Amino acid sequence: MDLRKLKTLIDLVSESNISELEITEADGKVRIVKSDGTVMVPMAQAMPAAMAAPAMVAPPPAAPAAAPVAAAPAAETGHQVKSPMVGTFYRSSSPNAKPFVEVGQQIKEGEPICIIEAMKIMNEIESDKTGTVTKILVENGQPVEFGQPLFIVE
Repeated sequence: MDLRKLKTLIDLVSESNISELEITEADGKVRIVKSDGTVMVPMAQAMPAAMAAPAMVAPPPAAPAAAPVAAAPAAETGHQVKSPMVGTFYRSSSPNAKPFVEVGQQIKEGEPICIIEAMKIMNEIESDKTGTVTKILVENGQPVEFGQPLFIVE
């Protein structure tokens, strides 16, 4: 399979609702899997190494970038309220509105504490613990990962 044909297949998968595509031809087998908005191209069998190497170079750097973010707040004491999803963190319901919570504020379990925007949907995040907010770990408008600590509550 030539490089132009492979690029066309990658573009087709990335622009469609297809999450996985596998094609077998006489000169080899290609499997394209879309995950988290990126397209990864694992290749097997008779494909030349020159074609496999460029496609596999881009995806691996994404993994190391996420590890330091999760490791840094681990030293915090108290209960961590973590993000239940990937998205964009907002402290208030609109840019001009007052933030849901401030450092030092008493909160109750089930009380809204922030919003995470995911796929153009605003999701209110509620506290999973009653206590006092001692630290806000994320800046307004910052992207967050699943399981990333957002607040410290004591």
